[in-house]
Amino acid sequence: MIRAATASDIAAITSIYNDVIATTNAIYREDTVDISERMAWFEDKTSHGYPVIVAENDGTVVGYGVFGSFRFGEGYNHTVEHSVHVAPSHRGKGIGKQILEHLMDLAREQERKVMVAAIDSTNTASINLHAAYGFKESARMPRVAQKHGQLLDLVLMQLEL
Repeated sequence: MIRAATASDIAAITSIYNDVIATTNAIYREDTVDISERMAWFEDKTSHGYPVIVAENDGTVVGYGVFGSFRFGEGYNHTVEHSVHVAPSHRGKGIGKQILEHLMDLAREQERKVMVAAIDSTNTASINLHAAYGFKESARMPRVAQKHGQLLDLVLMQLEL
């Protein structure tokens, strides 16, 4: 089940987020966060009208998705950047697809025109998932980030909604 996140979901979202930080290059940061940081993030997103959604399985949050501003300034208001993260025990089961589809629907409801994905170049599963939904690579930015001493390449993909 996909639904709007609530404050009671923040502990589960924080756990998923921290696992992604620790075990992947999907998030370009090394330090984990605490629940208060994720609560502030949640309140910021929702106060600006951006959705935070969760995937729930048997009453347990197993993934989440969000979109928000792409860059700053009103000229970019029609474009959003999104994130989708799934708990390790539920990856590869189609949950990411469901979250992405729901985010795309919400962006269309908000009359957004473009959705952007920023993906680590080694994350071929995410690149392939986005390509299957019509996202096109619009930029490949070599060595723009660093994590654990490794320089990383960022792929930007976008979808005309």
